[in-house]
Parts: sequence; C-alpha cells; structure tokens
Amino acid sequence: MVKITDVRVRPLVLPLRQPYHWSYGIRETFAVNLIEIHTDHGAVGIGECTVAPDQTGTAAILRRLGAHLVGQSPYDAAPLIARMFHQEYLGHGANYMRASNQMFSGIDMALWDLQGKLAGLPVHKLLGGAHRRKVGYFYFLQGETAEELARDAAQGHASGERVFYLKVGRGQEIDLEITAAVRREIGNARLRLDANEGWSVVDAINMCKKLERYDIEFIEQPTVNWSIAAMAQVRASVGIPIVADQAAFTLYDVYEICRQKAADMICIGPREIGGIQPMLKVAAVAESAGLKICIHSSFTTGITTCAEHHIGLAIPNLDDGNQIMWQLVQKDIVKSPGLAPANGWLEAFQGPGLGFELDPDLVAEGERRYFQR
Repeated sequence: MVKITDVRVRPLVLPLRQPYHWSYGIRETFAVNLIEIHTDHGAVGIGECTVAPDQTGTAAILRRLGAHLVGQSPYDAAPLIARMFHQEYLGHGANYMRASNQMFSGIDMALWDLQGKLAGLPVHKLLGGAHRRKVGYFYFLQGETAEELARDAAQGHASGERVFYLKVGRGQEIDLEITAAVRREIGNARLRLDANEGWSVVDAINMCKKLERYDIEFIEQPTVNWSIAAMAQVRASVGIPIVADQAAFTLYDVYEICRQKAADMICIGPREIGGIQPMLKVAAVAESAGLKICIHSSFTTGITTCAEHHIGLAIPNLDDGNQIMWQLVQKDIVKSPGLAPANGWLEAFQGPGLGFELDPDLVAEGERRYFQR
C-alpha cells in the first residue's frame, strides 16, 4: 500500500503581464503556495492554493495540515481532509470554512494528481469519465481604460473568440463607458459582466436597466456575498440573468441560492468549495435545481487550470464559457500541456494525474521572488 512520506510547501510570487483591475482594487502579482505530496513509491502529487489573507501565514497552516497526511494513504483524500477540518478548525472553535477551503483545495488537488499518477490515468477518468471532448472558456478582457479594453476586445474578436468577460463594479460612469466600448468592438458576440459585489441592491437594479441596451448575457455577483436574499431581489427585478459567484463558498450556500431562486447559474471553483471532489457535489446540487456550473478560477497558475479542466470534463451540467487565469501571469510555471484555448475551446488532457509538467526554473524564480519581498 502506498504511503505519504512528506508534504512540502513552496510559496511563489508571480508578476502579471499588466495590472489587474476589478471592483476590489488593482493587483500586480499573483501569490500561490505550491504543495508537493511525496510517497514511498517515488510518485509526487502537486497542487496549489491561493494565500488570503497572508502568504506566510497560509504556508504555515498548510505545513501543519500536511502533517496529518504523513503515513496515510493518498487514496483517502476525503476522510483525511474531513479529519483535518474537524481537528484543526472545529476542534478549536473555528468554523472558517471559507478561509480553510482555499488550502484544502490545494491539498485535494495534489492528492488527485497523485492518485492519477499512481493509476496511470488522467483525473477525469477517476472522476467517472468525460462528458465532453473539450471544455469552453471565455476571453478575459484586460485593461484599465475604455480604450485599452476596446483594443483587447478587438484583438479577441479578430482571433475568433466566442464569449467575452468584462469586470465592472468600478463606478457607474466607467462601467457604462467600458461596456459600450467593448460592445462596439465585438459585434454580436456574447458579453458577460462581473461586478464582484460592487453594487447595492438599488444600484444593481439601476445599472442592469441601463446595461440592457448592450445585450448582456449575464451579470455576475452584483451584490454582497453574505446576502443571498439581496441577489434574489435583484434577479426578480431585472431582465438580465444574474449569476452567483462570491455568494457560493459552501454546499449550503449553493443549496440556498437554488432554493431562493437567487441566480440563473452558479460560478464556482475548487478554491471556493475546497477541491475537486467537492466540485462534483456542487454540480449535483445545481443540477437538481436545473442550473449549470460555470467553473471560475482565481489568482492561480496553470496547475489550477488543469484541475479545473478535468472537473469541466467530468461534470454533466457545465457552461460553455468557463474561466482561466494562468494567462494573466508574465510566465506560467506550467511548461506543458499547452493551455491556450483555440477559439475558446481546450481539448481533454490524456496524461496521468492532472497531466502537467512544471518549469523548474520558473518555480525557483517565483520562490526567490517570495523570499526577496
């Protein structure tokens, strides 16, 4: 029986191609904690996680959690993570599921990668097989001004992109200006907006009415995450479909969104819900309510893209415009496979585990950047 012998955590800081603008402010780097799970058979599973609110602190917590894995079987991912949560969080009176899920996601990711490598199978095969041959992704518009975003939109449209995704919630005037500029460049292509909790209920209803002229496919998370009722009120008051994102971090959140008819789709990723296996549960809850899942990424590399791609292959109720974030960094640490969608589509991976190979030089560079901060 294969046993885990060591868990290593490597903090990385990766510069972005350009500043990232959204309703929460501006980012110029992505910070991730790389997780390596080693076994007595020589196989190594690799995952990553985001680092909110502090990279050094989350790395220390990951090392503490990793101690629970040593001597255990990598095939016991679900009970091991459940035990960690009960002993390290609930056992100390801390029901911080939203904070802990980002770390459990990286651990779960590494364990699935390890299981696939040991079995010689891609992860989506272990999840029950692929429902499709390829997964669809949207074109993530980047820029600060209307001119910059319009230029990016024109490039994407010229290259054959199908679905465009624009961050709003920066203020009424700029939101309307950038939406109009993008719509002019992309013609009849599909346009999605993400307000990232940037509006009150009244502002969201007002903005939706003003944005209807631009043929918006949906608006994502218009209001605060902690009030599903607020999002439901907006959805009942406007003609543009509403999609949940930051409001969905637990299975109970997803259930409540469905029960309250607060959204037309659920945007969620392994970081929010705690890993690959929990994503299958989320998809089942949404499917029971007749809703699709749009897989959303976070401030991560191609490692998470690979994990999310396997999830996208495996769940039945998947949207055709999902999110990837690796392309925002200057140099992604994943060397292969190629992760750039062709006209918005990415074929299934067939390599064992999550199916990626890292560039060791870029990993080392990211590690140095963390220690030099």
